[in-house]
Amino acid sequence: MQSVLEQLDGCELPLTAWESAVLAARVNDYDPEWLDRLCFSGRVGWGRLSSLQNPNARAFAPLRTSPIALYQRENLHDWLHLTQADSSVELSVVPRRVFEELATGGALFFSELVRRTGLLPSQVEDALSQLAARGFVTSDSFDGLRALLVPSNKRPTFGRNIGRRRRKTSLASIEFAGRWSLLGTQITSQPLGNGVESSARDPAIEKFARVLLRRYGVVFRRLLEREIFGVTWYELGRIYRRWEARGEIRGGYFVGGISGEQFALPEAIGLLRSIRKASPKNELITLSAADPLNLQGILTPGPRIAAVTSNRILFRDGLPIAALEAGETRKLATGRVRPTGGLSEDSVSDTQIETALKIGKLRPSLRPYYK
Repeated sequence: MQSVLEQLDGCELPLTAWESAVLAARVNDYDPEWLDRLCFSGRVGWGRLSSLQNPNARAFAPLRTSPIALYQRENLHDWLHLTQADSSVELSVVPRRVFEELATGGALFFSELVRRTGLLPSQVEDALSQLAARGFVTSDSFDGLRALLVPSNKRPTFGRNIGRRRRKTSLASIEFAGRWSLLGTQITSQPLGNGVESSARDPAIEKFARVLLRRYGVVFRRLLEREIFGVTWYELGRIYRRWEARGEIRGGYFVGGISGEQFALPEAIGLLRSIRKASPKNELITLSAADPLNLQGILTPGPRIAAVTSNRILFRDGLPIAALEAGETRKLATGRVRPTGGLSEDSVSDTQIETALKIGKLRPSLRPYYK
């Protein structure tokens, strides 16, 4: 679990995609308690790092579809140096009241926020939901964020689980989700242009360069199209060329059909060679289009598939062959043929494609929040 989150450090995805699609696809028998423990221990945190596209207070994406990042807490300071905070964001009266209380009182439990603001619990919940969607607040655990996805009157309770011994239900509760606090994007980020801020940005870019290598194995310019940080390929290229000169990484031409410089971890090159030599297994794997591995239109030919949680892509032996987008299934032309003589896309029946794209594997304890 920890190694998976290190690979995805600073990656921003729709909130509903994290547990229902991305983590569940990478961690066997994923249990939401594992993520909560990492958050409570102080090793992992969550929050929106990117700026709003539309800062208008009346027009904002609901929390369910808002981009949320999971990050190693020790790296948060660096990631904040690579984001551009939007100071023009306006808040309505109730969220502003909660924001000001957190700004003056520091980290506060939900009950403390209710008492100090004099607001109804439902008002504080709605305010926290808006502030989280805008990137203003975070909390000690992921459970509080999970609880905000379900109306308070529909959340699972202990009473509803009496006698259901075989079915474990996650009891998300905002009251027991730890403390809420300001994320810091709006209060710590300063405009670039002075030597101090520039020197703080340089190590942050180096850390981001290492995260990209760990995430993809091979890095090239076009991969930056899926990243949220304001880092240019020119900045990354200087770092990668320096590491290549030291012998830490390799530079060369590793991925066909991609022009420009490419840099790779030594172990990634060996893995690519073994995959190229392996016999095809006709293995089908389905991923959410919100997954970072959705590189359709970037790494593979054809139109892009919107990074929406409900959209899905079906891979056969690592190549995309079909997609579910806006409820419609369509086949994809990969434009590549395996040198080992892999089977064509026609070897997969339409029924197999439909089944693989539309049947999910959501854990029962997560269904109340992500169904």
